[in-house]
Amino acid sequence: MIIGSLLDTDLYKFTMMQVVLHHFPGASVEYRFNCRNPGIDLVPHIDSINDEIESLCALRFRDSELQYLRGLRFIKSDFVDFLGLFQLNTKYITVKPSPHSNGEIDIVIRGPWLHTILFEVPVLAIVNEVYFRAAQKAADFDEGRRRLHDKIALLNDDRALDAVRIADYGTRRRFSRAWHEEVLLQLKASLGEKLAGTSNVMYAAKHGMTPLGTMAHEYLQACQALGPRLRDSQTFGFEMWAREYRGDLGIALSDVYGMDAFLRDFDMYFCKLFDGARHDSGDPLAWGERLIAHYQRNRVDPQTKTLVFSDSLTIPRVIELYQRFCGRARTAFGVGTNLTNDVGYTPLQIVIKMVRCNGQPVAKLSDSPDKNLCDDKAYLAYLRQVFEIPPVVST
Repeated sequence: MIIGSLLDTDLYKFTMMQVVLHHFPGASVEYRFNCRNPGIDLVPHIDSINDEIESLCALRFRDSELQYLRGLRFIKSDFVDFLGLFQLNTKYITVKPSPHSNGEIDIVIRGPWLHTILFEVPVLAIVNEVYFRAAQKAADFDEGRRRLHDKIALLNDDRALDAVRIADYGTRRRFSRAWHEEVLLQLKASLGEKLAGTSNVMYAAKHGMTPLGTMAHEYLQACQALGPRLRDSQTFGFEMWAREYRGDLGIALSDVYGMDAFLRDFDMYFCKLFDGARHDSGDPLAWGERLIAHYQRNRVDPQTKTLVFSDSLTIPRVIELYQRFCGRARTAFGVGTNLTNDVGYTPLQIVIKMVRCNGQPVAKLSDSPDKNLCDDKAYLAYLRQVFEIPPVVST
């Protein structure tokens, strides 16, 4: 059994789920799976994936887990009461071969948002572990430990990096659950305060670490269908978030419509209201420079705000970004696959993204076009027009 606890997921699933319960309890959604690695044949693993999903859907929150969630300052009592009754249901998820007969699989999650939001992270972790169990029956963890040691040394051997803060964001693409825990424990023992925490709620609770996370793309995507009008969907999402958390969890996601559209909407009010923003696509150096300049134009001291970087980070990239922005703004770094799935084998680049809400298409138009996932080209074109995003020019 790969997933043994419903806490074995990212914190932002719970923070978004609380917003859904309180503000959008009737919303229905659809998510779809995509593997970005060419030539990966996942079809032989469908039965194993389905068996693991059956086990996932048999789980309930334990009393100790509910007590832990109730102790988080931003989690409300009625939401924990709801989780006490919650259980994932297999009727909302299907896993089958792609009709294109190309080795790809179709994973479709469709149903009430409130009852499907917790599928994404554990299902991705299941696909990863099922695949690597079969592909690497005798994995060389000594190589993984050597690589991890080298990364820790990069952070610890330079006193100029004493203020660096990284976090584990690697649940969804980890090599295995056991390896994830080993990596976390080694980071905790070796990095001390340089390890700010983990996005994984189960390990945060188990090992006395800080759980980290705010919102993901699906939240702002859903607001395309739930807000008063499409052009205002980003500001609507930020407003609803602030209404729910009243100044807590104040990191805004910046790349659902690209940086240009984000900065147009992230005016002086939001600059002052939110604690910072998260980068997840495009050039992080350019993003940081633009955000700092934006704060300055809006008479906000960037040194009081946090720049969170989380896009395919490696430790050398973390160091580069820290050196660039140290002293100019607060920085934080969420490192995922490079920590939890770097044992010498090519990791799977897999995602599950929301594609519909309340029956209408939703999408993101990030600064990395390969991260976009939408099956409605007409809607994508309309979204570009509404948010004044130029089309991608092929070269």
